[in-house]
Amino acid sequence: MLQEYFPVLIFLGVAAGIGLVLLGLGFLIGSGTKDREKLSPYECGFEAFDDSRAKFDVRYYLVAILFIIFDLEIAFLFPWAVSLDAVGHFGLLSMGLFLLILVVGFIYEWKKGALEWD
Repeated sequence: MLQEYFPVLIFLGVAAGIGLVLLGLGFLIGSGTKDREKLSPYECGFEAFDDSRAKFDVRYYLVAILFIIFDLEIAFLFPWAVSLDAVGHFGLLSMGLFLLILVVGFIYEWKKGALEWD
């Protein structure tokens, strides 16, 4: 069993080694001097014009949660589509029920106005 995971362990070891070498080179070669300009907040090339701890509208989080839900839906659809022959009619009905529940939830969110940005 270890022989099957050995290439993965080699890959992780090489990746960790390269990362540590690059971090070490950055600390050795970099000057490390920090002035006021370097430590100032940076926001897309402009000076920060508002408090960074400002509260977001709750609708932003609702849209983010909806994105995660529908992104996960796609993540479940790919393996199901690949193994459609193996799961048969039961798998088809199960996925249909899963999609129906998601569509009902999406319609509910739409009717509640969670997708409206006034």
